[in-house]
Amino acid sequence: MKRLPVTKFGLVALFSASVVFAQADGGPDGATMKETEAGIPVTDPLVTEKCSACHTADAKGNLSRISWVRTTPEGWAQAIKRMVRLNGLAITPEESRAIVKSLSASHGLAPEEARPVMYLPEKRMLDETIIPNETMRDACASCHSYAQPLSWRRSKLEWKTLQDLHVALYSQADAQYRRPAEDAEQPVGRDPKDKLTRGDYALTYLPKVAPLHTPEWAAWSARQRNPRLAGEWLVVASVPGKGRYVGELTVAPGKQADEFTTSATLRSLTDGGTIGRTGTGIVYAGYSWRGSSTGAGAAKPDDLGSAAREAMWFAPDQQSAQGRWFWGDYQEFGYDVKLVRATAAPAILAVTPGPVKAGSKGVQLRILGHNLPASPSAADIDLGAGVTVARIVSASPKELVVTADVAPGASSGQRDVAIAGAVLEQAFPVFHKIDYIKATPETALSRLGGIKFPKGYQQFEAIGYENGLDGKPNTPDDIAVGPVAAEWAMQEFLSVYYDDDTKYVGALSPTAFFTPAEEGPNPARRFGRNNYGEVWVVATAKTEKDKFGKPLSARSYMVVTVPAYQKWDQPEVSR
Repeated sequence: MKRLPVTKFGLVALFSASVVFAQADGGPDGATMKETEAGIPVTDPLVTEKCSACHTADAKGNLSRISWVRTTPEGWAQAIKRMVRLNGLAITPEESRAIVKSLSASHGLAPEEARPVMYLPEKRMLDETIIPNETMRDACASCHSYAQPLSWRRSKLEWKTLQDLHVALYSQADAQYRRPAEDAEQPVGRDPKDKLTRGDYALTYLPKVAPLHTPEWAAWSARQRNPRLAGEWLVVASVPGKGRYVGELTVAPGKQADEFTTSATLRSLTDGGTIGRTGTGIVYAGYSWRGSSTGAGAAKPDDLGSAAREAMWFAPDQQSAQGRWFWGDYQEFGYDVKLVRATAAPAILAVTPGPVKAGSKGVQLRILGHNLPASPSAADIDLGAGVTVARIVSASPKELVVTADVAPGASSGQRDVAIAGAVLEQAFPVFHKIDYIKATPETALSRLGGIKFPKGYQQFEAIGYENGLDGKPNTPDDIAVGPVAAEWAMQEFLSVYYDDDTKYVGALSPTAFFTPAEEGPNPARRFGRNNYGEVWVVATAKTEKDKFGKPLSARSYMVVTVPAYQKWDQPEVSR
């Protein structure tokens, strides 16, 4: 963030001052625009200095607007950027960083509140499952992810002010809010001619599910402490299309109590290759890690040595963490990461190669871990129901290699592995057959680029499943067996006739890595249109077959679209 000349404006509200003041001075809602909930005082002198010129302080230490909202580090960074753009806030990068740290701690989210929406700072592309109904989807998730509003906690008045801001700044918002809510969300007994609107419904729903004051925040405000993360951590990671990794992460203290440096070594469970990474991290609110790291450099877009940003959620006891290390101009590449603090006690990290078929004899399993017993007996190793250790091939503190037999009648499902008091839950699945496969992600997005804008790539995988007890596919009791070998192809998605999308959108490699075409009009295409389009990405299993002897297949729907000409991001929270 560049230094800006000093102006008469401070950190004016969290949104446009003109909008807020107009509402407060006798607008249609003037009678109700009075804050009635208790605020959260601001005690940081720097926040008061930069904000109080426009945010009025009261006798209790509250600053108007600010004391009635809570959010993530990204949310506060977003608010500061808005103040710079709309209201001329003069602030240095150092001051901005300090304010984000302070407000994330005093006006942030509790760990339990942040965890359901961690996919937003982790930059995951997924089909959201937390949207409660179609009314809230249309009111909030038509223009951005539903995790965006759920990353905030507000008083009732602040939720109303946010809605008014949307109406003032975004023309389509007013039309969205005025449409009737779905019939299922209409109050019982309400006059059908006077239906509840989406906007009104949202203002009754959001204060209930995301209020300013919650038991979780009250408890975390009392528990919050400095992060003591220095030491050795065990890492388990996976990368779509490249497999699983285990390793170690060394965390060392940084310049301040909430800052750290890192050094990681990861080993591939597929080919044994190693990856080294070094980086830095900041911990907000005692649990929310934002960092950056780099490896040996990137020779290609999906290179695992690429510079990455890190977003991780640390458990309140500071003994484990999970999150994502991601890179790419659209954050499409990344490691899914889990950390466990290394102690003198044994720990199990992974079992490879993974799925084993019922009735198999002499299956060799590698059990990767930390401080594993050097001379275990077969009786010391529990591989779960129906799986017995036949022989110990080798043993070391980091790896046990055993051969195992799986009973023909062993039930399908995940197995826990236990050794010397250490347990790894759902370490590997036992299965009888693969009933169907999925091409993942099931809905995908790629972006054209290569001339003025970067490309947005996509990696696919084929995952095998066994039907659960109900015998039906695609139900909650199904058993995920794991990746299966497949052949890949693209097929036309027939939304527009004769557009030949498969010919123009890009290329799919034999390893299911999609590279989009260039952006801009294409003279070779009909009507000179851009290379955008919709396609099916089809996986056909190489060995798995259905009951008729035909190869199992699945398809993913992919949109290949134009570049993101404007990005909403807060990369500075990782620095």
